[in-house]
Amino acid sequence: MMEEMFVQVSGCKLYAKLLGENAGIPTVIMDAGYGDCSKTWDSIIGEISTFANVFVYDRAGLGKSEPSSNPRTSKEMVKELKELLVKANITPPYIVVGHSFGGVTMRMFASEYRNDVCGLVLVDSTPGDYRERFLPTMSQEFQQAYNNQFVAEGNYDEFMESLKQVKEARCSLHVPLIVVSAGKKTHYSKVSQKLWNEMQAEILDISMDAELVIAENSGHYIQNDEPEIVISAIKKLVERV
Repeated sequence: MMEEMFVQVSGCKLYAKLLGENAGIPTVIMDAGYGDCSKTWDSIIGEISTFANVFVYDRAGLGKSEPSSNPRTSKEMVKELKELLVKANITPPYIVVGHSFGGVTMRMFASEYRNDVCGLVLVDSTPGDYRERFLPTMSQEFQQAYNNQFVAEGNYDEFMESLKQVKEARCSLHVPLIVVSAGKKTHYSKVSQKLWNEMQAEILDISMDAELVIAENSGHYIQNDEPEIVISAIKKLVERV
C-alpha cells in the first residue's frame, strides 16, 4: 500500500507519503537533511515497508510542500511534524529516523514528544557543536561553501539556532538509539574523519541504550552508499519493540 497526501498544518500544506501494511507495529517516521525532500529515502523505503509502515514527508518549502512563514528552526519544524502526524492519523509509537539536519529535528522530536517515540536512528546526523568544533578543521573553501549553502530552507542564522536548540534539549532519552556514522566522507582529511566519528560517538550520550555503527564505505548519504546498514538499524529497533 502507498498513500500520498497533502495535509494543512499551521501556515502551509505539507506533502507526505505512507507505505506498508504492517498493523500493530511502530511506524517509522523519516526526516531528510537540509534542503532535501522525502526522495532522499527512495533507496530504502520500499524494503523498510515490508516490515514496518513508513511515513516520509517534505518539510515546508521543499519538494511538493508549500513554503511557510514560520521560522525555519528545528522547534518550529518539530511542531509542524507533530501536527502533520496528528492530522494524517499516524498514531504512535514511532521510530524516528533523521539524516544530517533531519537528525537534529528528530532528536528534538524525541525530546519534545517522549511518549510518542520508542526508538531513534540518526544517520550521519549534524552534531550540535558542528560549527565550533568541526568546521574549523576543514579547508577555507569547504567552510565558505558550507556557509553559502543556506538558501534552500532556513537561512544560516536559523540553522545555527536549530543546533543551539538541540544542544539545549540535551536531556536523557529513555529509548534505544542507533547512531550511524559515515566512515568515508568526501573532502575529509584523516584528522577530520576521525573527529567526525568521535563527535558521532558523543551523540550516544543522549540515551542510556545506544549503539554506534560506522559505515566504513559511505559518504554522507549512507542510505545510498550502504543502504543495508540503515535498513538493518531500523529493523533492529522495530524488532525490539
